[in-house]
Amino acid sequence: MKKILVASLVLMLAMPLVGCETFRHNVGAGAKNHQMVVEKPQWFILWGLVPLTPSPAEDGGKLARENGGLTDYTIQTQYTIVDVIISFFTGFVTIHKQTVTVEK
Repeated sequence: MKKILVASLVLMLAMPLVGCETFRHNVGAGAKNHQMVVEKPQWFILWGLVPLTPSPAEDGGKLARENGGLTDYTIQTQYTIVDVIISFFTGFVTIHKQTVTVEK
């Protein structure tokens, strides 16, 4: 019985990690030396259906232009482990978080 309880606990703790994902979008030739320019959170309500902040493409492009007028950069949108933990606690009110990073 104790093994089943431990296995269930490990499974429950590991389940949020299944949702970790990363999307990379190259603009122009993409990032050359992958130096991070800016990192910004992005918030959603209704389980990700309604963004509270601009989309990664709009926000990433704006952040790139504001930080040196970049023409070749990479936008990375991801759920980090911190985002998963925050979303676990705020998910009860349908709020979720992800991180947008712009690299040059």
